[in-house]
Amino acid sequence: MQTASKETAAKSSLSRPSNPRRQPPTSQQLSFSLPTQGKTAAAFPQSLPLSAIMAALNKIAANSPSRQHPSELETAIAGALSDLEANTPDLKAALRPLQFVSAREIEVGHGKKAIVIFVPVPLLQGFHKIQQRLTRELEKKFSDRHVLIIASRRILPRPKRSSRSRSSQKQKRPRSRTLTAVHDAILTDIVYPVEIVGKRLRTKEDGSKLLKVILHEKERGGVDHRLDAYGEVYRRLTGRGVRFEFPQSSATEF
Repeated sequence: MQTASKETAAKSSLSRPSNPRRQPPTSQQLSFSLPTQGKTAAAFPQSLPLSAIMAALNKIAANSPSRQHPSELETAIAGALSDLEANTPDLKAALRPLQFVSAREIEVGHGKKAIVIFVPVPLLQGFHKIQQRLTRELEKKFSDRHVLIIASRRILPRPKRSSRSRSSQKQKRPRSRTLTAVHDAILTDIVYPVEIVGKRLRTKEDGSKLLKVILHEKERGGVDHRLDAYGEVYRRLTGRGVRFEFPQSSATEF
Protein backbone atom coordinates (compact mmCIF):
# COMPACT_ATOMS: atom_id res chain seq x y z
CA MET A 1 0.00 0.00 0.00
CA GLN A 2 2.80 2.35 0.92
CA THR A 3 4.65 1.57 -2.33
CA ALA A 4 1.49 2.16 -4.41
CA SER A 5 0.86 5.54 -2.82
CA LYS A 6 4.44 6.61 -3.56
CA GLU A 7 4.05 5.60 -7.21
CA THR A 8 0.75 7.53 -7.46
CA ALA A 9 2.34 10.65 -6.00
CA ALA A 10 5.26 10.38 -8.40
CA LYS A 11 2.90 10.08 -11.40
CA SER A 12 0.81 13.07 -10.28
CA SER A 13 3.91 15.20 -9.86
CA LEU A 14 5.01 14.29 -13.38
CA SER A 15 1.60 15.21 -14.80
CA ARG A 16 1.65 18.72 -13.29
CA PRO A 17 2.80 21.45 -15.67
CA SER A 18 6.13 22.99 -14.89
CA ASN A 19 6.10 26.46 -13.27
CA PRO A 20 8.81 28.42 -15.06
CA ARG A 21 9.75 31.90 -13.85
CA ARG A 22 7.27 34.47 -15.19
CA GLN A 23 8.68 36.59 -17.99
CA PRO A 24 8.18 40.37 -17.86
CA PRO A 25 5.53 41.68 -20.28
CA THR A 26 6.74 42.95 -23.61
CA SER A 27 6.37 46.58 -24.69
CA GLN A 28 3.66 45.49 -27.12
CA GLN A 29 1.65 43.91 -24.29
CA LEU A 30 2.05 46.98 -22.11
CA SER A 31 1.01 49.37 -24.86
CA PHE A 32 -2.50 47.93 -24.83
CA SER A 33 -3.02 48.92 -21.19
CA LEU A 34 -2.51 52.62 -21.75
CA PRO A 35 -5.26 54.75 -20.18
CA THR A 36 -8.23 55.75 -22.26
CA GLN A 37 -11.01 58.29 -21.91
CA GLY A 38 -14.31 57.33 -23.51
CA LYS A 39 -13.76 56.67 -27.18
CA THR A 40 -10.52 58.65 -27.29
CA ALA A 41 -7.58 56.41 -26.51
CA ALA A 42 -3.97 57.23 -25.91
CA ALA A 43 -3.49 56.81 -29.63
CA PHE A 44 0.17 56.00 -29.87
CA PRO A 45 1.14 53.69 -32.73
CA GLN A 46 1.49 50.11 -31.50
CA SER A 47 4.88 49.96 -33.21
CA LEU A 48 6.18 52.82 -31.03
CA PRO A 49 8.69 51.61 -28.39
CA LEU A 50 7.48 51.66 -24.80
CA SER A 51 10.28 54.07 -23.86
CA ALA A 52 9.00 56.59 -26.41
CA ILE A 53 5.42 56.20 -25.16
CA MET A 54 6.46 56.78 -21.55
CA ALA A 55 8.61 59.77 -22.54
CA ALA A 56 5.58 61.33 -24.20
CA LEU A 57 3.26 60.66 -21.24
CA ASN A 58 5.87 62.17 -18.92
CA LYS A 59 5.24 65.53 -20.59
CA ILE A 60 1.89 65.56 -18.74
CA ALA A 61 2.17 66.72 -15.11
CA ALA A 62 2.08 63.85 -12.62
CA ASN A 63 -0.69 65.39 -10.50
CA SER A 64 -2.96 65.99 -13.50
CA PRO A 65 -5.93 63.67 -14.16
CA SER A 66 -4.88 63.81 -17.80
CA ARG A 67 -1.75 61.83 -16.91
CA GLN A 68 -3.86 58.72 -16.32
CA HIS A 69 -6.67 59.49 -18.77
CA PRO A 70 -5.32 61.69 -21.59
CA SER A 71 -7.65 62.75 -24.36
CA GLU A 72 -6.68 62.22 -27.97
CA LEU A 73 -5.63 65.88 -28.20
CA GLU A 74 -3.53 65.70 -25.02
CA THR A 75 -1.87 62.52 -26.28
CA ALA A 76 -0.98 64.25 -29.54
CA ILE A 77 0.45 67.29 -27.72
CA ALA A 78 2.48 65.10 -25.37
CA GLY A 79 3.89 63.23 -28.35
CA ALA A 80 4.70 66.47 -30.17
CA LEU A 81 6.53 67.94 -27.16
CA SER A 82 8.47 64.71 -26.64
CA ASP A 83 9.40 64.62 -30.33
CA LEU A 84 10.61 68.22 -30.27
CA GLU A 85 12.65 67.53 -27.14
CA ALA A 86 14.29 64.49 -28.72
CA ASN A 87 14.91 65.86 -32.20
CA THR A 88 15.39 69.63 -31.86
CA PRO A 89 18.82 70.29 -30.29
CA ASP A 90 18.25 73.98 -29.48
CA LEU A 91 14.99 73.16 -27.63
CA LYS A 92 16.11 69.98 -25.89
CA ALA A 93 17.48 71.47 -22.66
CA ALA A 94 14.65 73.99 -22.27
CA LEU A 95 11.89 71.44 -22.93
CA ARG A 96 13.23 68.70 -20.66
CA PRO A 97 11.72 70.01 -17.37
CA LEU A 98 8.51 71.34 -18.93
CA GLN A 99 5.14 69.61 -18.60
CA PHE A 100 1.53 70.59 -19.20
CA VAL A 101 -1.62 69.95 -17.17
CA SER A 102 -4.32 69.64 -19.82
CA ALA A 103 -5.36 70.89 -23.23
CA ARG A 104 -8.55 71.78 -25.05
CA GLU A 105 -9.56 72.80 -28.55
CA ILE A 106 -11.75 75.86 -29.08
CA GLU A 107 -13.63 77.00 -32.19
CA VAL A 108 -12.59 80.59 -32.89
CA GLY A 109 -14.70 81.36 -35.96
CA HIS A 110 -14.17 81.39 -39.72
CA GLY A 111 -13.63 77.63 -39.61
CA LYS A 112 -10.54 78.04 -37.45
CA LYS A 113 -9.63 76.39 -34.16
CA ALA A 114 -7.23 77.16 -31.34
CA ILE A 115 -5.43 74.70 -29.10
CA VAL A 116 -5.09 75.95 -25.52
CA ILE A 117 -2.35 74.22 -23.54
CA PHE A 118 -2.66 74.71 -19.78
CA VAL A 119 0.66 74.53 -17.91
CA PRO A 120 1.59 74.60 -14.20
CA VAL A 121 2.09 78.14 -12.91
CA PRO A 122 5.67 77.43 -11.68
CA LEU A 123 6.64 76.27 -15.20
CA LEU A 124 5.12 79.22 -17.06
CA GLN A 125 8.37 81.21 -17.13
CA GLY A 126 10.15 78.21 -18.62
CA PHE A 127 7.60 78.10 -21.43
CA HIS A 128 7.91 81.86 -21.94
CA LYS A 129 11.64 81.53 -22.63
CA ILE A 130 10.97 79.42 -25.72
CA GLN A 131 7.33 80.24 -26.39
CA GLN A 132 7.65 81.94 -29.77
CA ARG A 133 9.78 79.15 -31.21
CA LEU A 134 7.74 76.42 -29.52
CA THR A 135 4.46 77.87 -30.75
CA ARG A 136 5.74 77.96 -34.33
CA GLU A 137 6.87 74.34 -34.16
CA LEU A 138 3.60 73.15 -32.64
CA GLU A 139 1.54 75.05 -35.21
CA LYS A 140 3.49 73.22 -37.93
CA LYS A 141 2.43 69.92 -36.38
CA PHE A 142 -1.17 71.05 -35.77
CA SER A 143 -1.83 72.80 -39.06
CA ASP A 144 -4.61 75.39 -39.37
CA ARG A 145 -4.78 75.79 -35.59
CA HIS A 146 -3.47 78.52 -33.34
CA VAL A 147 -1.56 77.33 -30.26
CA LEU A 148 -1.85 79.29 -27.00
CA ILE A 149 -0.09 78.54 -23.71
CA ILE A 150 -1.90 79.58 -20.52
CA ALA A 151 -1.09 78.89 -16.87
CA SER A 152 -3.55 76.65 -15.03
CA ARG A 153 -4.79 78.93 -12.25
CA ARG A 154 -7.42 78.35 -9.60
CA ILE A 155 -9.91 80.98 -8.48
CA LEU A 156 -10.68 80.94 -4.76
CA PRO A 157 -14.15 82.13 -3.71
CA ARG A 158 -14.59 85.38 -1.85
CA PRO A 159 -14.54 84.72 1.91
CA LYS A 160 -17.84 84.99 3.74
CA ARG A 161 -18.36 87.89 6.14
CA SER A 162 -19.89 86.00 9.05
CA SER A 163 -17.90 85.96 12.29
CA ARG A 164 -17.85 82.16 12.32
CA SER A 165 -16.37 81.90 8.84
CA ARG A 166 -13.76 84.58 9.65
CA SER A 167 -12.60 82.67 12.71
CA SER A 168 -12.37 79.39 10.78
CA GLN A 169 -10.25 80.85 7.99
CA LYS A 170 -6.62 79.94 8.52
CA GLN A 171 -5.23 82.40 5.98
CA LYS A 172 -6.39 85.19 3.76
CA ARG A 173 -7.20 84.58 0.12
CA PRO A 174 -4.14 85.51 -1.98
CA ARG A 175 -4.79 88.40 -4.33
CA SER A 176 -3.51 86.25 -7.22
CA ARG A 177 -6.42 83.82 -6.64
CA THR A 178 -9.19 86.41 -6.98
CA LEU A 179 -11.48 86.36 -10.01
CA THR A 180 -10.16 89.68 -11.30
CA ALA A 181 -6.51 88.69 -10.91
CA VAL A 182 -6.95 85.34 -12.64
CA HIS A 183 -8.85 86.90 -15.55
CA ASP A 184 -6.14 89.57 -15.94
CA ALA A 185 -3.46 86.87 -15.89
CA ILE A 186 -5.31 84.86 -18.55
CA LEU A 187 -5.44 87.98 -20.71
CA THR A 188 -1.69 88.47 -20.37
CA ASP A 189 -0.97 84.81 -21.12
CA ILE A 190 -3.13 84.78 -24.24
CA VAL A 191 -1.27 87.63 -25.95
CA TYR A 192 2.25 86.84 -24.64
CA PRO A 193 4.82 88.06 -25.64
CA VAL A 194 2.83 91.02 -26.97
CA GLU A 195 2.64 93.92 -24.51
CA ILE A 196 -0.73 95.30 -23.42
CA VAL A 197 -0.53 99.11 -23.41
CA GLY A 198 -4.10 100.00 -22.49
CA LYS A 199 -7.48 98.68 -21.34
CA ARG A 200 -10.93 100.17 -21.22
CA LEU A 201 -14.18 98.61 -20.04
CA ARG A 202 -17.05 99.72 -22.24
CA THR A 203 -20.74 99.39 -21.30
CA LYS A 204 -23.14 99.02 -24.21
CA GLU A 205 -26.71 100.34 -24.38
CA ASP A 206 -28.11 96.90 -23.57
CA GLY A 207 -26.07 96.79 -20.36
CA SER A 208 -23.52 94.27 -21.59
CA LYS A 209 -19.85 95.03 -21.08
CA LEU A 210 -16.94 94.74 -23.48
CA LEU A 211 -13.29 94.98 -22.50
CA LYS A 212 -11.21 96.84 -25.07
CA VAL A 213 -7.52 95.88 -24.99
CA ILE A 214 -4.87 97.89 -26.84
CA LEU A 215 -1.74 95.99 -27.89
CA HIS A 216 1.68 97.45 -28.62
CA GLU A 217 1.96 98.80 -32.15
CA LYS A 218 5.28 97.07 -32.88
CA GLU A 219 3.57 93.65 -32.89
CA ARG A 220 0.84 94.60 -35.38
CA GLY A 221 2.31 92.68 -38.31
CA GLY A 222 2.99 89.54 -36.29
CA VAL A 223 -0.30 88.90 -34.51
CA ASP A 224 -3.03 90.90 -36.23
CA HIS A 225 -4.32 87.69 -37.85
CA ARG A 226 -4.67 86.11 -34.40
CA LEU A 227 -6.80 88.77 -32.71
CA ASP A 228 -10.13 87.03 -33.34
CA ALA A 229 -8.72 83.83 -31.86
CA TYR A 230 -7.45 85.72 -28.80
CA GLY A 231 -10.87 87.25 -28.22
CA GLU A 232 -12.82 84.02 -28.59
CA VAL A 233 -10.47 82.03 -26.35
CA TYR A 234 -10.73 84.69 -23.62
CA ARG A 235 -14.52 84.72 -23.90
CA ARG A 236 -14.75 80.94 -23.67
CA LEU A 237 -12.44 80.76 -20.66
CA THR A 238 -13.88 83.68 -18.68
CA GLY A 239 -17.36 84.31 -20.06
CA ARG A 240 -16.42 87.94 -20.75
CA GLY A 241 -16.33 89.76 -24.07
CA VAL A 242 -13.08 91.36 -25.20
CA ARG A 243 -11.81 93.13 -28.30
CA PHE A 244 -8.12 93.36 -29.09
CA GLU A 245 -6.90 96.33 -31.10
CA PHE A 246 -3.80 98.28 -32.00
CA PRO A 247 -3.47 102.05 -31.51
CA GLN A 248 -5.39 104.01 -34.15
CA SER A 249 -2.83 106.81 -34.23
CA SER A 250 0.42 107.90 -32.63
CA ALA A 251 -1.67 109.36 -29.82
CA THR A 252 -3.25 106.19 -28.47
CA GLU A 253 -6.99 106.53 -28.02
CA PHE A 254 -8.83 104.60 -25.37
